[in-house]
Amino acid sequence: MNTIFEIDAARRTPKYLQIVHSVTKSIKNGKLKKGDRILSINELSNEFFLSRDTVQKAYDMLEESGIRIPIKGKGFYINRTDISTAYRVLLLFNRISNYKKQIYNAFIQTLGSKGVVDLKIHHSNAAIFESYIYSHLNEYDYFVIMPHFYENAEQAYNVIKRIPSDKLILLDKDVSYINSPYAAVFQDFQCDVRDALEMAIDLLKKYNKITLVFPKMVSYPYEIVIGFRSFCMEYNFSYRIINEINLNTEISNGEAFLLIEETDLVNLVKLGNSKKLKAEKDIGIMSFNETPLKEILLDGITVISTDHEKMGEMAARLILENRKEKIKNPFKLIVRKSL
Repeated sequence: MNTIFEIDAARRTPKYLQIVHSVTKSIKNGKLKKGDRILSINELSNEFFLSRDTVQKAYDMLEESGIRIPIKGKGFYINRTDISTAYRVLLLFNRISNYKKQIYNAFIQTLGSKGVVDLKIHHSNAAIFESYIYSHLNEYDYFVIMPHFYENAEQAYNVIKRIPSDKLILLDKDVSYINSPYAAVFQDFQCDVRDALEMAIDLLKKYNKITLVFPKMVSYPYEIVIGFRSFCMEYNFSYRIINEINLNTEISNGEAFLLIEETDLVNLVKLGNSKKLKAEKDIGIMSFNETPLKEILLDGITVISTDHEKMGEMAARLILENRKEKIKNPFKLIVRKSL
């Protein structure tokens, strides 16, 4: 019976509210049903070394809301399970960008009044991430985490393992060697970039080289590089990988580019204009992640993009429907005039 209670003296949340939250959470998760007995005031007080006044205050709140009823000579029982308390969610992004905002907005909109969400940024820093988790481990119903770590990744993944699997949702990237039945909505970066390039292969054949611009200053999943190389080697495309496009970058007629950062996209357009190389005719341009800018720049930039709004929506639905699934988020290739 006491397994439904999550009482932590180190938490800032008052203990009587921790008791109330433990009961309401157990009702929402189906661990407590109408007619189930819960611990008496004395039992709960002794089990967690709490004062009777603290437990009484919590039980009074539960009784006022109709959740708990006392039955003389028998104890305390759950009276109703049709409760609507908001889930408390800690959303941990690696950084803020236009794409992350799309995910966040869809997540918030789908949860609606059923979720209270705190957003924090870990900047792919394992130490910052660790401090966020350990400071708030018992304060949230769910931890929705983008596990993009490029240094001290093992430290971060060990922290993730400390989160109860029923509270964990991984977002954007899966971490296959965390052995627990957690939920996830993820991109398969390696397969998605390879599949997208295969879908565009007839357009790419008119170019004699493909260049991937993979930034060094801002970290991105290295699986993108693996998928790109795999495609080029299998289909015998000449290729190169560079870290940025600036106004001194060598570009040539008959070269196609796959870019991630919008800064590199803008610089490539400027560079092409200065060399009188036209998109689609002289150079090909593909970019990651759909934005309004790419719909109109050069009459349309070809993009490889996951559905960011769908990712945020599905993560929220995993919470609302209490599902423990791993869902590969859909991606799409949008062909426009730049290729």
